[in-house]
Amino acid sequence: MPLSPHQLRSQLNQQTGKIAWPELARHFARGVVIRVSSGMDLVEVAVCMSLDDKGSIERWLLEGKIARASMEDAEDWNKRQPVFWAVVAAPWVLVQEIEEKEF
Repeated sequence: MPLSPHQLRSQLNQQTGKIAWPELARHFARGVVIRVSSGMDLVEVAVCMSLDDKGSIERWLLEGKIARASMEDAEDWNKRQPVFWAVVAAPWVLVQEIEEKEF
């Protein structure tokens, strides 16, 4: 029986964690990293992706609020070594850079 949106949100929230660039790099190499803009609710994006909410996903892509991580992102992250909040919405790894003040 599939999870309700509320159950899915709760499950994804519990699976959210911090990841540093060196651990994220292997997922980037597989082409599965989605960058989520600050200000967006990472878990809500994961819920929409898990439920294949095409309308929300397409709107966020067009608005630049989510995007597949680019080579430029990887080069920047490799130089700066940031830490991210991350959650898996298979096959995607959604990441949101943690602002230094959040540490």
